[in-house]
Amino acid sequence: MWGLLLALATFAPAVGVSLGASGASVMGLASPATTEAPVSTPASRSGQAELSAGSENGTSEQHVRIRVIKKKRIILKKRKKLITPRPPVTARASVTTSPARTFDLPEKQEPDCPPLGLESLRVSDNQLDASSSQSFGLGPHRGRLNIQSGLEDGDLFDGAWCAEEQDAEPWLQVDARHPTRFSGIITQGRNSIWRYDWVTSYKVQFSNDSLTWWGSKNRSSGMDAVFPANSDPETPVLNLLPEPQVARFIRLLPQTWLQGGASCLRAEILACPVSDPNGLFPEVPVLGSSDTLDFRHHDYKAMRKLMKQVNEQCPNITRVYSIGKSHQGLKLYVMEMSDQPGEHELEDDGLVPDTVPNHHLPLPTYYTLPNATVAPETRAVIKWMERIPFVLSANLHGGELVVSYPFDMTRTPWAARELTPTPDEAVFRWLSTVYAGTNWAMQDPDRRPCHSQDFSLYGNIINGADWHTVPGSMNDFSYLHTNCFEVTVELSCDKFPHENELPQEWANNKDALLTYLEQVRMGIAGVVRDKDTEIGIADAVIAVDGINHDVTTAWGGDYWRLLTPGDYVVTASAEGYHAATRNCRVTFEEGPVPCNFHLTKTPKQRLRELLAAGAKVPPDLRRRLERLRGQN
Repeated sequence: MWGLLLALATFAPAVGVSLGASGASVMGLASPATTEAPVSTPASRSGQAELSAGSENGTSEQHVRIRVIKKKRIILKKRKKLITPRPPVTARASVTTSPARTFDLPEKQEPDCPPLGLESLRVSDNQLDASSSQSFGLGPHRGRLNIQSGLEDGDLFDGAWCAEEQDAEPWLQVDARHPTRFSGIITQGRNSIWRYDWVTSYKVQFSNDSLTWWGSKNRSSGMDAVFPANSDPETPVLNLLPEPQVARFIRLLPQTWLQGGASCLRAEILACPVSDPNGLFPEVPVLGSSDTLDFRHHDYKAMRKLMKQVNEQCPNITRVYSIGKSHQGLKLYVMEMSDQPGEHELEDDGLVPDTVPNHHLPLPTYYTLPNATVAPETRAVIKWMERIPFVLSANLHGGELVVSYPFDMTRTPWAARELTPTPDEAVFRWLSTVYAGTNWAMQDPDRRPCHSQDFSLYGNIINGADWHTVPGSMNDFSYLHTNCFEVTVELSCDKFPHENELPQEWANNKDALLTYLEQVRMGIAGVVRDKDTEIGIADAVIAVDGINHDVTTAWGGDYWRLLTPGDYVVTASAEGYHAATRNCRVTFEEGPVPCNFHLTKTPKQRLRELLAAGAKVPPDLRRRLERLRGQN
């Protein structure tokens, strides 16, 4: 039997665990007899910031001023600015205060709503409009929260909407297409390599027909509300409206922006759909999944409780244990799912080891020194992966829609990106295509690129270094230091999806996750044994002709080697044994192809063992030894 792994993040997401990276979770596969779930490990390509308003998992410092309506009381919360901007440039914006038509608000209101979908692309480009744009690459379709510019900072791929400099009354408009209760706005400045532009304050208008507009009012003064915005280009700033407004259209009207800069912003709108009793608008599509799961963001305590509940409900096939502690002192829990939890076994008669020797690159010295500045999470994951014979793994990220595979670091020093394939390029492309080809969002023919690159042109897969170089990634570590093959899955354009979007995210990825897990059985597998004793040989090297990357056997002599369908010449070798070679054919049938080896000890090895045992040397070996001495 073989087990499956769950991706279970069990500590604060701000904690870093991977080798020189930051922010995601990992899914791994061990050899078929035992599979365990890794903890969250980091490595973020998209470089987007998380909006946090203080939680058990930690907070992100940002300039936020929020009005919260709670039982008819107005509570004003203020937080200190991170950066004091230079004196802003001021522009006037007209506000018409008479609505053309209003909708009745629900009696019970909550202070916040989920995102309308600018970041996740549920809001299409043709729903966005603006008073003006400096260029197509700075058009309203680029005014999405967390959208990134290209590496070359090209015009078509800049990271914000920017109005023309001569536009005295700029605005960015969103058409929700349905009656919608708008409750808040999140803004950022421009993501750019060369420019620094952000809006420092803005007003908000609403309309039902895009012709007549009314503004958001301060409850105390009755004047148009002016909302504080950004003091840096990246930190998301949240403003809740003094009173939620029901309308179809919403406009953001920049009032001031950084001196010397332009009126540029990225935004997300918090909005709840409102039922239309007159049937004038089509029904809002419901996001979700038919699976009855607990779709919510789990913090450390909730995740630990969930893992305990699963273990209690399925005690015969699960095991929960800790692989170490985080820098916060929290235990790093993982869950193993197997028919024999806690035990290591072959498909054969024998045992799978709990330690796996590694014949690839050793760890750098700065990781092994006692005083090395390595995060405790990183050390824990390294030791865990050295202890368990993982075969296949995936680390899960957000912020893009693509599957990237190693190598992640370019060979040319200082190269921003460069095609850097591994010797197992065919296997990694197969694994990546399997996931991308069964992911609903990646296969949507109508979807637009998340940021600057259209990965659909390449089948939604890419060599990591050919995207942009990442030194010390989990993918490269797994391939170079262990027997494990690992890819990075960017799950969604939205790096931090709202809780109500989780059912759809699960639906998008469920089939892809299961199909990817099944690939652990692709290739060849077998046991390398001593021909005389039938005992498994540890540390044996499995080499495939034409592929300059070997795997090693565990102490029971078993191995797994991922390969795409085809004919291969495979050689098994071990210290003290004659090497053995055989042809192995990988087919499209389910399950690994058996490829076992029996190795014969060399005469020199036999002599060593006899002498070590204090036995007399047989006459044939003695005569051979004398001949060898005579030759010398």
